[in-house]
Order: sequence, then structure tokens, then C-alpha cells
Amino acid sequence: MERELAVVGGGGGFIGGFLARNLLEQGYRVRSVDIKPLDEWYQVHPDAENLSLDLKSLDNCRRAYEGADRIYQLAADMGGMGFIENNKCLCMLSVLTTTHSLMVAQEIGVKRFFYSSSACVYNADKQKSEDVVPLKEADAYPAMPEDGYGWEKLFTERMCRHFREDFNVPARMARFHNVYGPHGTYDGGREKAPAAICRKVIQAKLSGNHEIEIWGDGKQTRSFMYIDDCIKGVNMITDSDDVLDAINLGSDELTTINGLVDIVEDIAGIKLERKYKLDAPKGVNGRNSDNTRIQAELGWAPSIRLRDGMERTYAWIYDQITSGVPSPA
Repeated sequence: MERELAVVGGGGGFIGGFLARNLLEQGYRVRSVDIKPLDEWYQVHPDAENLSLDLKSLDNCRRAYEGADRIYQLAADMGGMGFIENNKCLCMLSVLTTTHSLMVAQEIGVKRFFYSSSACVYNADKQKSEDVVPLKEADAYPAMPEDGYGWEKLFTERMCRHFREDFNVPARMARFHNVYGPHGTYDGGREKAPAAICRKVIQAKLSGNHEIEIWGDGKQTRSFMYIDDCIKGVNMITDSDDVLDAINLGSDELTTINGLVDIVEDIAGIKLERKYKLDAPKGVNGRNSDNTRIQAELGWAPSIRLRDGMERTYAWIYDQITSGVPSPA
């Protein structure tokens, strides 16, 4: 019997590259699709079919998903907080990608459809304090998400739900909380805090200029999920017959941005003078994942401590910088 075909929209991205690898390891035929040319992909897997297509187009979605048994829709125009706050329209245009992906999923009758949402859907009023109460799935309403990117994610969650209810598309959704790890962007404006801090500490160490610029006052709190835990959660959520509505997928190990810098300084064996850029984009003051539901329904919990994951991420970025390899776009 022919193996099932899994198509990863956004397969040239950070999470998509790891997901495509994992699906190949599970024995699926894999087709990875991304808007970027192949030489800009984070990972290119020779055992997969790799296509450069803009999935905002319905015709391109039909081509990309032809024969698919499973669709993993991770494709989005996004990045770290600096990109999100300064490119709201671009972030919202990603709604076209998932709209057309769902339409094709309905047409071909896929067995599973996974959509990657974000913790940016959560009501900003619940994230004003650094001493944040972990966010439960219900805290997305009444709606007041991150402007632009968060609104697009929240709207698309509802669209996935209604495609499931009205057209029987077997949609599953996860709200990602700050995924990090190697093989990702670490400079150029789209990088997220863990990679950005690793880069800054490495550059300070290599240059001898022992200073680091931190966006905000460093007191803002976050949780960060290592990529391996993310991929395990995606598999469990996609395969579940019971987890139908959007569910948190994130670590509940809370730290401040200053605490994250402490970890990376310790890994690097260096102490830096901190310069705080108070007018830089910094996002909400506090955000953490309440994992009660995913632990109860799927038995999932993060297995990789922040310190351990940051050691792996730091080592990869250090090797990239010292070898002169450019950061993935």
C-alpha cells in the first residue's frame, strides 16, 4: 500500500523544516512547500518533494496539496516582535494562505488538517503584568489579541473551526508559545528573543565589546518551547480525535528576558553590561502557557529545560557565525 502523503505548508521555515524531517522519519511521503527559493530554506530534505510556491494563491494551493492525505499549514509572513509590530498588514495577509488551504482541503477530502496558531491571540488585558497568570485557552475571549498578527491568527482559528463544523474538514489547531532552537533565523529583523540574545552575546564575546542591547526593560516574562517538544505536540494534536478546538502548545517554565540573558551569558562564560532600549518593540509584559488541558487530554508536557535547549541553540548559532554562514532569511 502506498504511503500517505503529508504536505507541509511553510516547509522551508524553522518549524516546518523540523516537521518535514520528522514526518519523513515516521514513514510519510513528504512534500514541503514554501514561498522562498530553495537556497533560502532553513532545511532542505532531499527525500522530500520540495516546491517553491506562494500559497496565498488558490491555484498554487491546488498544485501543492494535490493527492495530500494530510496538510500541515504553518506558512505565514511573520517573525519576532520587531517584525510583527512593524508589519501588521503583511501579517494579516497570511489569512489568504490558510483560507485557500482550507478550501483545497475540503475539495480533496484530506484526512487531517493542522493549523499553527499563536499565543498572540490572547487578550492583551490579561498580559499587562510581569507576574502573569498562565493563559488558559478560554482567555482568548473577549477578543483583544496582538494587533495585526494576533487578529489574523484568532480569525483563522474560527475559520478552521467552521470548516470542520460545516464542511467536515478535520482541522486541528495549536497555539504555539515562543518556539526556539537551532536551524532558525538569528539576525536580519525576523529573529525571536532566544536567537537574538544568543547572537548578541556571541558577537559581544567575539568582538571584545562586552555590552548587550536589550529591548524593553528586561523584566517582561515569557516561556520558551524547544523545537523537539513542539514537533511532538504537533503530532499528538494532529492525530487526536478528541482535541478539536485550539489548544496551548508551549512550555510553562517562566523566565524574564533578563533571566534569558543570564542563561546565555552563563553558557558563553561572560558577563556583559546591559543597555536597555526602552522604545523598542517588546510585546506584552507577561505571557505564560497554562498546560492543564494538553496534559489532561494528551499527556503532553515539555521535556527539555530552557537551559538545555538554549545550550543547543547557542552552539548552533556560534558555529554559524564563526563559520561565516549567513542566517536563514
